[in-house]
Amino acid sequence: MLALNAHPVLVLNADFRPLSYFPLSLWSWQDAIKAVVSERVNVVSEYDREIRSPSWRIKLPSVISLKDYLPVSRRAAFTRFNVFLRDRFCCQYCGESFAAHDLTFDHVIPKSRGGLTTWANVVAACSPCNLRKGNSMPRQAGMMPIVRPVEPSSFELQESGRAFPPNYLHHSWRDFLYWDTELLPG
Repeated sequence: MLALNAHPVLVLNADFRPLSYFPLSLWSWQDAIKAVVSERVNVVSEYDREIRSPSWRIKLPSVISLKDYLPVSRRAAFTRFNVFLRDRFCCQYCGESFAAHDLTFDHVIPKSRGGLTTWANVVAACSPCNLRKGNSMPRQAGMMPIVRPVEPSSFELQESGRAFPPNYLHHSWRDFLYWDTELLPG
């Protein structure tokens, strides 16, 4: 059974686009099999591996598409992780890239000075920069964000997520992850 867990399934919307790029829309093989048996999805691609019961056998799906289109929210959820994704995991003060667990978020206008916790006032920051800026206003600290913070659309966050591929990409997924990427001449 352990080897089966190494077979995640890419989930596409009915328009053959991933439900999300970051995190990549993946289901366990068990959830995918349940959806196939209940006829809620179409199997697009399969692994070479199969599972069997006494009465039937089925190849493990590697890519499935929903039969019914799931509308994508136009409004991005305001979460810590989405702030980091919007800012491409870069500190907005020093410009260095970090893993999500090494980032904090900073209120550009500190809360103690009337700043709100909104897309337009929160940026990704590394701990040293966040401590250095402290409770100061950006000009006072000489630390202006590299990019003015704004609320991203869900589409913009998905596009940002495409720049950070997951650690594991099965070859059957590649066409569906990058099929609408602009081709470069050459």
